[in-house]
Amino acid sequence: MSEPVITTHYRACHLCEAICGLEIRTQGEEILSIKGDKKDPVSHGYICPKATAIADIHNDPDRLRQPAKRVGDEWHTISWEEAIELTAQKLVETQENHGPNAVGFYAGNPGVHNYGNITHGPLLRRAVKTKNNFSATSLDQLPHHLTSYAMYGHQYFLPIPDIDRTDLMVIFGGNPIASNGSIMTMPNAPKRFKALQARGGQLIVIDPRRTETAEIADQHHFVKPGKDAYVLMAIINTLFEEGWVKPNHLSEHIDGLALIQDHAKPFTTELAQAQSGLSAASIKELAEQLASTDKAVVYGRMGVSVQEFGTICQWAIQVINMLIGALDAVGGSLLTSPAFAYVRKGLNGAGHFNAFQSRVSGLPEFSGELPSVAMAEEILTPGEGQIKAMVTVAGNPIISSANASELDRAFDSLDFFVAFDFYINATTRHADVILPPTSPLEHDHYDIAFLRLAVHNSARYNPAVFEPEEGTLHDWEIFNAVSKRISELKGLDFRPLPAPDQLVAYGIENELYGAKQNPEVALTMDKLKAAPHGIDLGPLQPGLLTRLCTQDGRINAAPDFLISDLSRLLESAISSPDNELLLIGRRHVRSNNSWMHNYHRLVKGKPRWQLMMHPDDLAKRNIEPDSEVTIESRVGHVTTTVIATDEVMPGVVSLPHGWGHKRRGVKMEIATQQDGVSCNELTDDKLIDRLSGNAALNGVPVTVRLAS
Repeated sequence: MSEPVITTHYRACHLCEAICGLEIRTQGEEILSIKGDKKDPVSHGYICPKATAIADIHNDPDRLRQPAKRVGDEWHTISWEEAIELTAQKLVETQENHGPNAVGFYAGNPGVHNYGNITHGPLLRRAVKTKNNFSATSLDQLPHHLTSYAMYGHQYFLPIPDIDRTDLMVIFGGNPIASNGSIMTMPNAPKRFKALQARGGQLIVIDPRRTETAEIADQHHFVKPGKDAYVLMAIINTLFEEGWVKPNHLSEHIDGLALIQDHAKPFTTELAQAQSGLSAASIKELAEQLASTDKAVVYGRMGVSVQEFGTICQWAIQVINMLIGALDAVGGSLLTSPAFAYVRKGLNGAGHFNAFQSRVSGLPEFSGELPSVAMAEEILTPGEGQIKAMVTVAGNPIISSANASELDRAFDSLDFFVAFDFYINATTRHADVILPPTSPLEHDHYDIAFLRLAVHNSARYNPAVFEPEEGTLHDWEIFNAVSKRISELKGLDFRPLPAPDQLVAYGIENELYGAKQNPEVALTMDKLKAAPHGIDLGPLQPGLLTRLCTQDGRINAAPDFLISDLSRLLESAISSPDNELLLIGRRHVRSNNSWMHNYHRLVKGKPRWQLMMHPDDLAKRNIEPDSEVTIESRVGHVTTTVIATDEVMPGVVSLPHGWGHKRRGVKMEIATQQDGVSCNELTDDKLIDRLSGNAALNGVPVTVRLAS
């Protein structure tokens, strides 16, 4: 018998926002190699170390292929028919006995890397119909969306730094060298930053840690965690005071600049220095550089989103870009023009804010979701509306959410829990039923989310590499089936959706590049499928004013609730104890999230789960480097190894996100062998951005002592 033919496949990597193009060579069912696709219009052959682990995911013996039911501490494979019927019966029964809000949903971030989840997941939410919806958005990027909704009228109206043409990029709390961009799809960050510097531009980083990005920057300034808002507001104040404001072509379309100027006055560079540690002179110099550079842009990410003033930070960044003429300008921040889900007035999903509140703490909803920090108390607090059953989709909140021990206790108390997942992890070990979708290489994909966050416009259809294993289902097929059965049990009409590629095809043909709007391009799904490397749609372009989603067609630069929150910022300007330590997270290029730790290629090498601590802080506490230490916060404590480094500023300790898999019942062999602990045993569900409800995972007060 002859050997199977060697085949070359092209598709995008699904392991982070960069969505780098891949060239995958297979022989039969074996993956021979994974390399960068040199013809990809955005990544141009670049890949990071994560890409090669796609083979490990596909072949992982721990990955579930069939539905599993938990009986005591044991798991049994069951049929799809039994799994779907049990799931539907239990969810409907819970709502009949305890009310519609007795079922809760949690969606993790891996789901956005699978378009079947995006297109068909809403079917299940509509069939169940509960107010208790949660997701990783409020552990990550909610301030971005709330700001865009308030200022521009749509939660996905997200201007992206034009990195390929800017001459000055200032980054607050972001590390693109490790992340390859976040809310900024930017493959090959190292090359793009080198190109910026080669053309005479500058990269400036403001961060409590000298990150991988800060290492290559022209300037790096330490800033105290959680105090970035003072620096950003001082920049705004300085721009007004010095007469450096120049919104350019947007000037006549902006409301609220005078209000911003008035409310920014108390935020002096001296106040910012006292709070943040960044000198007043450096802040003024930074403002001047931004104002005097023709092509400049400010970008902020996790470090400024997941803190007590995350929404103020993201709003202030938008305001600064507006004031220096960077908004809607080449080399500044521009809207993307994707082939699908092109953001414009009239596009569905604009969002809404504070239409209702969480039952226990009264936290505001955003676009139908409540903050994830409310999840544990909504499960554990008795009364009408108490969550009795949970649905999770590609999520592991017991590792990734605040006050993880409390959430662990909450999930253990549920009457019923179904997980749409293919791992038995720290969260899904509590499930009664797990419904696993196909492997990422067994289904096609179109990057709905990340193509509209990219630094360069393109479109790419990703065909499946392998045929699905017999008896497996795609996630969209599972959503169709479960939603249909729930609707039948409730006596409701149900219309299943066609395959995701059909839905995306319709959108592409009727949006910006379709024949009706753009006959010269006339993009179709068939054209995409015939272009294995994707189609280059060109650089980002100005045009914000024609796409504003506000009712009056104007930019609302000073939303009332954001201006009001500035008083909270002023009231928080207090002196910190000299011995205070503040905890921040950190990211590694091989470690995107908790789901990256079951693959040898991504966990091999030097351990990177230790606590980072400045040598001076160790000396003050008589702690030797490489000792075992106990870190304690208001909600919990963990014990791990500490390393001494001046990579973090004095008063700051850093523990990475996503570790802590050594738990009873977890069925991830490689992950459970890793020694790291979960930083979210320390993060506090009561430490939040009060404006949005987003978790404040950075700037958590902790103590560190030698382990007893």
